[in-house]
Amino acid sequence: MDTMQRAMAGVTPEQIRAFERDGAICLRNLLNEGEINRLRNGIDANIARPSERAKVANEPGTPGTFLEDFCNWQTNEDYRGFIMESPVGAVAARLMQSNTARLYHDHMLVKEPGTTKRTPWHQDQPYYNIQGSQSCSMWIAVDPVRRHSTLEFVAGSHKGPWLMPRTFMDNQAKWFPEGQLADLPDIEGARERFPILGWEVEPGDVVCFHMLTLHAAGGVDGDRRRRVFSVRFMGDDIRHAPRDWATSPEFPGLREQLPAGSVMEHPLFPVLWQRA
Repeated sequence: MDTMQRAMAGVTPEQIRAFERDGAICLRNLLNEGEINRLRNGIDANIARPSERAKVANEPGTPGTFLEDFCNWQTNEDYRGFIMESPVGAVAARLMQSNTARLYHDHMLVKEPGTTKRTPWHQDQPYYNIQGSQSCSMWIAVDPVRRHSTLEFVAGSHKGPWLMPRTFMDNQAKWFPEGQLADLPDIEGARERFPILGWEVEPGDVVCFHMLTLHAAGGVDGDRRRRVFSVRFMGDDIRHAPRDWATSPEFPGLREQLPAGSVMEHPLFPVLWQRA
């Protein structure tokens, strides 16, 4: 099957409705063994040679290591080949119900065995330089992930307001000014009050979510490594929204090249799929 046939087979109308309703779904066995191996190779090469954007996201002295890196598809051959040749762009377009799927950026997240650091609850889009509602992020683990270590979501939260983005290490408001957006509720302190979704995953499964869906993740056990490649897509209605602060990730010089309100037509953001 070609990529569009695989996208059609891998995403049912019921899953499209679930994505629209809940803001997060898990697509089982979407990727084949060759695609997962390609991502493993890309992640391992990225770990061996991190970019200047890489950061360790757990506090010094805490168990394990949580390594992140961003925007490496242009220099990492395996990342680039996966993004361009796998069905992920076509799948994103179907889930977004968009005529196009444009790459936004890639994001590597690796928690080494014994890393106890939680990824705190947050939305992604407030950290970004974009506006619009047609978005899709894919969280692709190349190692088996237990339920308590997986990505979790508050179902339906993508339909709610933007909430204050804060730094993961010290909870500082470095993006929107303090008080401009409402703060997140204490989800972890009252989990029973929220419709929380999450799935144990195996290599080949792909977790897909809207950029405004509240999500978080646990630490990993001492016998389990969690290597994840995340890739983010923009649909038809996404527009450039330059900020007065450094976004995460940053796109240096983009403000001068792409006016506010523009479609994200730029070599950094290629169209991966377009309806014929």
